[in-house]
Amino acid sequence: MNTIQHGPTLPPAEIDAAVRAERRRLCDYLDGLDTADWDVPSLCAAWTVREVVAHLTTTTRETVFSVMRSAIKARGSFDRMQDDVARGLAARYPPAELVARLRESAESTRRMPGSGPMDPLMDVLVHGQDIARPLGRPYPMPTRLALPALAYVAKNRLLGGPKRVAGLELVTTDADWSTGQGPAVRGRAEELLLAAAGRLAGLAGLTGPGLDRLAERLGDRR
Repeated sequence: MNTIQHGPTLPPAEIDAAVRAERRRLCDYLDGLDTADWDVPSLCAAWTVREVVAHLTTTTRETVFSVMRSAIKARGSFDRMQDDVARGLAARYPPAELVARLRESAESTRRMPGSGPMDPLMDVLVHGQDIARPLGRPYPMPTRLALPALAYVAKNRLLGGPKRVAGLELVTTDADWSTGQGPAVRGRAEELLLAAAGRLAGLAGLTGPGLDRLAERLGDRR
């Protein structure tokens, strides 16, 4: 397969429409969860399902001032800041109210200060799987959205994608697309996106001579 270095892109209006649709779809999915589901550990670090949803509600609500205030409390650590905010909201709001807050913000085009147009889409796609996969409740990711999100993560240094996939060729099996050079890692765009975003769960659906190298970078000592 010919290597395409820069990958697919979506026009800004399509990105915004996709973000709105995916937020609404995730809210509908969350409406079907049982009470116990909300305390299940997610794929995202040490967060539960409840804390992941709490994090998603901040995407359109944070301002430069609120981010600065939270960053000061977290002593300059962005990761600690996000963790503190998510845990605080998860403790403050019950599940139904978290879903309501997410649904209220679904149509908003506001973004976290410093983020780009693709960040909210990548966020809702990956975090949707962070929630769904540990629950064993199917929540398929649309390939037409997973593909541009994968291309974005694979080249975004702030998200750590380039370090994870350097020296590898990512080849999608559900679309005619590939990127990178080196031993191939093959799979659906959804699985490759999760792996590029640092999720071990994405590895199970992947194959190819580059898989062991990718797995090692993600901390999977197979």
